[in-house]
Amino acid sequence: MTTSAYKMLQVDTKKAVFTLFTGLCKGCGLCTQKCPVKTLDWSETLGVYGTPAVQPKNADDCTGCGMCAMVCPDCAITIERKK
Repeated sequence: MTTSAYKMLQVDTKKAVFTLFTGLCKGCGLCTQKCPVKTLDWSETLGVYGTPAVQPKNADDCTGCGMCAMVCPDCAITIERKK
């Protein structure tokens, strides 16, 4: 079963693995506003409504705090912290 909700963008940072399910992202921008280190930016990948999805613009700046995942209303982001 393949649907757009399963398309994902995965970025391996120093402190975490950032995963965005582009088929769930509506491009609301809450995650970009709440990121404490302002590492998220718009990507060329389109989300569910044809709006730009997000991605870490400088993956090394991501602290893996998970704030972006917490504020995402569509659960489109997961953060897996590294040990």
